[in-house]
Amino acid sequence: MGETFSQLGSQKDENKSILPHGPDVGSKAASYSSNGSSKSLFSCAPCERAAAASFVTCPTCQGSREIPRELEKQLVALIPYGDQRLKPRHTKLSVFLAVLICLLTSSLSIFFLFPRSIAVHPAGLNFSSVVFDKADIHLNITNVLNISNSNYYPITVTQLTIEALHLSLVVGQVSNSLLLHVGPLASEQMFYAVANRIQDENTYKICTWLKIKVHHVLLYIQGTLTYTYLSRSEQLVFQSYEYVDCRGNMSVPHLLVSHLP
Repeated sequence: MGETFSQLGSQKDENKSILPHGPDVGSKAASYSSNGSSKSLFSCAPCERAAAASFVTCPTCQGSREIPRELEKQLVALIPYGDQRLKPRHTKLSVFLAVLICLLTSSLSIFFLFPRSIAVHPAGLNFSSVVFDKADIHLNITNVLNISNSNYYPITVTQLTIEALHLSLVVGQVSNSLLLHVGPLASEQMFYAVANRIQDENTYKICTWLKIKVHHVLLYIQGTLTYTYLSRSEQLVFQSYEYVDCRGNMSVPHLLVSHLP
């Protein structure tokens, strides 16, 4: 007896429509029923086969295989677990390509942006002039400096500070603000002048005494080069020794450096 009531209850539940009750929806459902009856030539055969196979007509679409547009966002479509649309295709290949592209991009960025050395090579004396007064020697020199950039990005030289020493005493100083651009994997050559004043008595005698055939003054040059790259600023320290003829003027031409040494 209980089984009979449960079967009747389940049949009533199955025959119950899941569409919301209302005059508008009822009219639309009625129109769907009329549309289904107007297409009886096409819907009867499937219905007969469905009835023969113990299938129940879908209560949502009322057998018309269509749903109201107003209920499009309310109804839920169920997809079988084994459907191909739920199985991602080429997942491993996509992940492998993404990881490979990330590694390649990071490797190239590190290779091109990794900071490399900036070389500063004093090329020697280019020009010198000497003037004597009663006790001092005024020695003006112009030196050459080669700057080599080993990076894959340009640098800009912004400042150059030079000190010239003779017998451990500072005889000349200069500080220049520059704006020299050195391209990637390129070299540039720059000139700087230092005015020196030597007040040593023995050096004065060596430079002015005619009986001495060699008139050379040893100058110790130390400098600091400031340059910027990629919004960063760094300094390079260089030094050199220069033998300068203090008897007369001299000029030593230097070839321009157009490539890395």
